[in-house]
Amino acid sequence: MTTTLTFHGAASTVTGSCYIIDHDGGRLMIDCGLFQGTKTVRELNYRPFPFKPATIDALVLTHAHIDHTGLVPKLTANGFKGPIHATDPTADLLAFMLPDSGHIQESEVERLNRRNRQRGRPLVEPIYTRRDAEQVLEQIRTVDYDTWFEPMKGIRARYWNAGHILGSTSVELEIADPDEERPIRILFSGDIGPDEKTFHDDPAGPSDVDYLVTESTYGDRDREDLTLEARRDRLRDAVNEGLSRGGNLLIPAFAVERTQELLYSLIRLMEAGEIPDAPIFLDSPLAIKVTDAFSRHRTALHDIDPDMRVFRSPRIRFTESVEESKAINKVRSGAIIMAASGMCDAGRIRHHLKNHLWRREACVLFVGYQAPGSLGHLILSGEERVRIHGEEIEVNCAIRRIDSYSAHADQGELVAWVKERMPVRNTIFLSHGEPKAMEVFREHLAAAGCDPAHILMPELDDRFDLSLGGKPARHGNGKRLDHEQAAAGEDWHNAYARLLIDLGRRLDGLQDDDVRRALLDRLHEALNRDRKT
Repeated sequence: MTTTLTFHGAASTVTGSCYIIDHDGGRLMIDCGLFQGTKTVRELNYRPFPFKPATIDALVLTHAHIDHTGLVPKLTANGFKGPIHATDPTADLLAFMLPDSGHIQESEVERLNRRNRQRGRPLVEPIYTRRDAEQVLEQIRTVDYDTWFEPMKGIRARYWNAGHILGSTSVELEIADPDEERPIRILFSGDIGPDEKTFHDDPAGPSDVDYLVTESTYGDRDREDLTLEARRDRLRDAVNEGLSRGGNLLIPAFAVERTQELLYSLIRLMEAGEIPDAPIFLDSPLAIKVTDAFSRHRTALHDIDPDMRVFRSPRIRFTESVEESKAINKVRSGAIIMAASGMCDAGRIRHHLKNHLWRREACVLFVGYQAPGSLGHLILSGEERVRIHGEEIEVNCAIRRIDSYSAHADQGELVAWVKERMPVRNTIFLSHGEPKAMEVFREHLAAAGCDPAHILMPELDDRFDLSLGGKPARHGNGKRLDHEQAAAGEDWHNAYARLLIDLGRRLDGLQDDDVRRALLDRLHEALNRDRKT
């Protein structure tokens, strides 16, 4: 049997990490992540898998982020019964991240179905439930770094520190192939952290592999080479500017690690008197649990006091219940509100955005990657109005961004990491990136000495035949989305929302009801002409 590698996610798009290796001993999956971004891409989460989950023999996870693990409960609910391998910190994080994700699926669908009932539309089912997510935990098997293990017959694997978040890894595989003289060696980068990051060592990994699958999220941009102190200075300036407007400062935060890193920096700045002594509302039950996990694994992390003093500061207000979250709305100024999700596509941050985007005295500070088509991306791109929970909200507040707290390596760091993995004897696959980022990253890898003929950019659901020699044959049949749809920064849902916003604004600006009616009549005529054709 020919060994093959299929890209069922993080191809043509940044999220939904999912790879399957078929070989003589069976099927191994690397990651099973949730798709984020445009509605067209997110709808992939609701579709059936393009494979039968029961045929997967084992799953190996790189780290706990939802775009790498968020569809595991759907996988197990649909028949996957094999072992799930992860580091101990990753398993600890998943014990509450996956049930939290299931709760979000149920809550979002409940809200959507209320609108569907009102509009006479079909009801939808959640992708999975909290109970589905809890059952996943029984299949998890923990593995140490730098230790060979056999996830299934014919494959052995080893975890390397990726320096991205707590428990994050790159995955080295050796695949026995009866048609080859030696095992095929593959390295999956997972998400690679930057060289200088709070809490973690620099990313590592083996060299001299046959195939390298590398992320390319920031493959098209370099950040300033900042020390931890300089990074904190950037945060200081952004916080002071935001609070000086007289309102609250909102920070859409990724619950895992970004929140803890920001809390650490904010408390240090307050203790030094460099920013106002403001209350910090951590409005994310998940982030609160992650902070507890940091305490359990603090010996594996840098820069954390043994007693976790920073995270026990009275300046931090932990809000777990819905009632506590709603009470934050009574605070109109002088507070820092951190809430998930980081891309503003779900969770409590959307409620805070509804309450603050229209306030000129407020400020929203983005500190992480925003997938094209996500609400965070639309706000950051300068949209004057956005739709949240079916309502139009004006964007009048200040919008700021600092990317020095990114958990991803930038272009220069990614190129350096790949060069340290050389030689790559056969092919480098670029994954987990927007097409533009991958194109630029490919050019820089070529300039660094990598043969461009051996750098490939898979599209969603592409399958490749792997061997020790010869370029891997590509098979592209059966795609769930074509490349243009998967890679688009916006889809028809975004265009529809913008049309409704523009139409409402145009109608509001007209002074005569007859003129308004004439405009609507012309729109109806256009729709009728389109229906007839």
